[in-house]
Order: sequence, then C-alpha cells, then structure tokens
Amino acid sequence: MSGTSRTRPSGSSTALSEAYDTALLDLDGVVYAGGLAIDHAVEALGAARDGGMHLAYVTNNALRTPDAVAGHLTELGVPAEPTDVITSAQAVARLVADQLPTGARVLVVGGEGLRVALRERGLEPVESADDDPAAVVQGYGGPDLAWGRFAEASYAINRGLPWFASNTDLTIPGARGIAPGNGAAVEVVRIATGAEPQVAGKPLPPMHRETVLRTGAERPLVVGDRLDTDIEGAFNGGVDSLLVLTGVTDAAQLVTAVPEHRPTYIDADLRGLLTGQPEVTEDGGGFRCGGWTASAGGGALALEGGGDALDGLRALCAAAWSHAGDGACDLDAEKAVARLGL
Repeated sequence: MSGTSRTRPSGSSTALSEAYDTALLDLDGVVYAGGLAIDHAVEALGAARDGGMHLAYVTNNALRTPDAVAGHLTELGVPAEPTDVITSAQAVARLVADQLPTGARVLVVGGEGLRVALRERGLEPVESADDDPAAVVQGYGGPDLAWGRFAEASYAINRGLPWFASNTDLTIPGARGIAPGNGAAVEVVRIATGAEPQVAGKPLPPMHRETVLRTGAERPLVVGDRLDTDIEGAFNGGVDSLLVLTGVTDAAQLVTAVPEHRPTYIDADLRGLLTGQPEVTEDGGGFRCGGWTASAGGGALALEGGGDALDGLRALCAAAWSHAGDGACDLDAEKAVARLGL
C-alpha cells in the first residue's frame, strides 16, 4: 500500500496519542541528538505512554544494538525494552538471510548493532574480503570507522559479491551539528566499485515490513524529522505521519516538499503527540490556519495575518502543496517562511 498526494496538512480533533495506537518514533533528531534528549521529548513521551499509546523506536542508525538503544533511552528517562527498538540493522539482516543459506559468512562494514543482527539471523560476520564471505553488508559505524573498512568492502564487491546497505541517509544529526551518515560512506564504496547496494532502511519496504512484524501496530503514526526517510517511509507504507522540526528538516524544505515527503501533521517537537492538530481550511483564494492566511500566485507564496508560527507554516504548506499538485512547488517561499521565524 502506498500513500496519496497530500495537498494540505490534516487536522485532528483529538490528541494524536489517542487517535493512534502506536507511535513509530525515529530517534536521531526526534528523541535525542548526539546522545542528549531533545527538549520536551522525555515529558511528552512519558505522557503519551501513560495515556496508553505504545511507543516503538524505529531508527536507520545501525550502529547500536536494541539493548544498547533501550538502555540509553531508559537512562534519558524514557523507559524502553529492547523489543521496543527496531533498527535498520535488523531489517537488512532479514533481507540478507532471505537470500543466503544459514551459516553464510558476511563481510561487515559497520558497528556492533549490525553484527548482532546478522548473528540473530544465523549468519556469521567476518572482517576481511579474504575470509570467504558470501556477501557484504554496510551500516553506520560511527565517526571512528577506519577507512580500511571501505577498502575491504570494495575488494569483495569487485569480486562479484552482493552488497547490502542498512540505509543511505547522507547525514546524521548530533550535539554539535550535522555529520556525514551511512549514505555518505555508501557513496565511497559505490565510487570504488560502480555497484549498487540492496538497501533495507527507511523509506524502503524492508524496514516497513520489519517494523510491522515486530510491533503489530494496527493504527500506527510515524514520527520523524526527515522528509526523505521518515515521511517517505510512511507514504510508502500507507500510514499517517507527524513531522517534528527538531532535526534536519527546516520550514522552507517542508513547504516545497514533493508529494511523498508531505507529512500528515506538523509540529515543533514531540509535544505534538499530546494535542490535536488545527484544521487548515480554504479561504477564498488561499488557505487559513489559526490567524494566518497563505496564498500562491505571482511567482511567490504570500502570508498574511499573525499568531502561532506553526499555524502559519501549516497554511503555507497547504498553499504550496495545493499549487504544486503532484510535483514540487516552484514558487519563491523565502519571504513568507522568513516571516515565521522558524
């Protein structure tokens, strides 16, 4: 099942934590950044959980094991069990296991999370292209991953071995800013081999399948900060999504998003789980949300009124998405977005 083209953010008369049974939460840029909890995340998740919402943590970061992630979340004040954590390492390990016999050797370029996930699927991680691997699997290995690991992967792939990647996120948010992600490392190997990996992580179907299998969610809400992974993954899975502005996506990128990158709901941070969402309505030739009215025309987006900046952003998105239809908005949004100070 896949999503349909969205022309405006949706409203909700009830809190999202009541409208959906399970929140499928991204971690980096949503719950924490650089290992530190993002403002309001701990309190908001606690309130959502106390209200009966199941919290599952779905991350493209393949570095850490579910045990380590759950332990970190618990230390931050967000109690979690390893079974609450779904990683791209688990998704890619299932993808590999579906294609290789039990006991097959797999050359690993990445961290412990990837090795543990492969062993759980009956596969044997190895470190060298000379260890007789049957495939290569690449995942985020942290900032200290040695350059020689890329060479080992390249040697093996250039011998004709299949290549798998946990995910292809080009960047990863941290406490000091934005850093290169696994996708940047995948590009290094791609340049050296000319090959293309099979990718498991968001927004692709293997990750969605892994999440559904492990959570059993019936009315899931994807919560993320990235348009090209979290929101597109929700679109591809045919489920609703909430974009929070605590990570890599800014207001201008959201306003000009293509259909598969348009979230159902928009909020500043995870407190958005605890409230309803204001309705965006058509108002003459524009779109109104709260005290703001946005319109498209004359080569630019226009914004009038005042009030909550997020309402202004929702109105702008409606005007831009409606104008763009099934494409990307080609109107100048810079001045209208700047008015919001987001």
